[in-house]
Amino acid sequence: MKPLSHWLLFCLCAILAPLNYAAPSDPLFASNGSLDGSDRFLPVEQAYRINAQISAEKLILDWQIAPGYYLYKKAFQVSLPDGGTLPLTFDAGTVVYDEYFEEEVEVYYGTTRITASLPETDQPLTLKIASQGCADAGLCYPPRTQYLSVDTVNGTATEIAAPPTTPSQASGTKTTSGISIPLALGFALIGGFILNLMPCVFPVLSVKVLSLTQSHLSAPGRHRHGLAYAVGIISAFTVFALLLTALRASGEALGWGFQLQSPMFITSLVVLFFVMGLSFSGYLEAGARFMGLGQSVTHGQGLRHSFMTGVLAAVVASPCTAPFMGTALGAALTQPPTVSLLIFIGLGLGMALPFLLLTWIPGLMRWLPKPGPWMTTFKEALAFPLYLTCVWLIWVLGNQAGSAAVATVLTGLTLIALALWAAGKGTKPGKVVAVIALFGALVLLAQPKAPGNDHLWEPYSRQRLDSLLASGQPVFINLTADWCITCLANERVALSSEAFQEALKRNGVVYLKGDWTNQNPEITELLNANERNGVPLYL
Repeated sequence: MKPLSHWLLFCLCAILAPLNYAAPSDPLFASNGSLDGSDRFLPVEQAYRINAQISAEKLILDWQIAPGYYLYKKAFQVSLPDGGTLPLTFDAGTVVYDEYFEEEVEVYYGTTRITASLPETDQPLTLKIASQGCADAGLCYPPRTQYLSVDTVNGTATEIAAPPTTPSQASGTKTTSGISIPLALGFALIGGFILNLMPCVFPVLSVKVLSLTQSHLSAPGRHRHGLAYAVGIISAFTVFALLLTALRASGEALGWGFQLQSPMFITSLVVLFFVMGLSFSGYLEAGARFMGLGQSVTHGQGLRHSFMTGVLAAVVASPCTAPFMGTALGAALTQPPTVSLLIFIGLGLGMALPFLLLTWIPGLMRWLPKPGPWMTTFKEALAFPLYLTCVWLIWVLGNQAGSAAVATVLTGLTLIALALWAAGKGTKPGKVVAVIALFGALVLLAQPKAPGNDHLWEPYSRQRLDSLLASGQPVFINLTADWCITCLANERVALSSEAFQEALKRNGVVYLKGDWTNQNPEITELLNANERNGVPLYL
């Protein structure tokens, strides 16, 4: 089984390297090319430029939008310092069907003007401008906030980096959320402690505690393992804090859990929890080594084993937010980098605290049950929270990247299970099947991406069709369903090709898609009118 564990480790490491995926929060890299001919999307400040001016007591915002990019009308908002909003007047936009919001929305390409009536005041105002945009190539930026310093007396509107610092911020004793920094650190400690009870973290901590009860370490040895475990967790949280701080400093609107905006990261967690669950269930003895809970990760060095288990615990905790964590993280994300780092370290220390207490206070060890057969049953029972975590993550993936990505990941997990089954046979053919299955899983699991958003088609409706035909507009209709394999194959091979898209644009054809996945009387009527009783149908 040793070669299998090495293959699994290689497979996970390859999956964890998101070389082919562009997260919605990362405007620099894309999986399907870029709009400027390079390998990068434009930074948000280059994709959307704003020119503000004041005329006749009105604020005029002229937006310059790069080719291939657009802004959502419904995302615009101009807020006053007291939290109120200004009424806005918009230009007419373009109505498109948005696959992310699953509805028709109004967007702006090229240029647009937004006008807001300013309140009567002799004092300068700091206005908050909210907006959000996407690229036709399939990437959406996170909501963006800009600030304007408006002087109605002198008729000037100047963009500023951030609103003026309040006295409480300048003093350094309170966060912008209104709580003191010591209180935020206390919340971080409590939140990190409670994090151990989350379904994705509790199994890891439990197995680590069980291994401690079975060991015959001296008191100093237990102390060292407790410290190594704590250092692993705190190191991981420190890396999270530094990464989050660096990305926010570069202009990204990110928060805790931002990595879950990446279908690739979610896929990696699904694979990790699935393999951990198989190991806990007893189907994969090598899985303990694979997870860092045994000797293959440490090569016999127990302290490294404890350190890596701490890192693993912190990584698997990333999808979770425990009580008190929200307040602490809210404070961390509004503070200078040093304070933010301290709060994240507090979270890590709180998470490491239960194991630290067990290793440093001998009396607590006496409260733990004696080793026995019950430990195997308990470990097997811990697999089910992990499987349920997989279900939740796959649901998140489906909302992000669609049902095709879910099917891809489930197929990859099936191939992993096939590889484990084949390797368990111990024969040469079994090992060959295991290698092939793992390679296939690796290829599949590297594929999930967020769906493109190229506005190629609109949803079919009889009213929309009649309107287009009345205006003499040529129309192409694709009647399809998710359960129709031929439909999906045709869409992937032909209807998503550049040649097809170019033909639509060149001839000014409007593409309507009728989704018959669920019962739809309008589509059934159209099928019957063309003497067909099923899909696909192309008109």
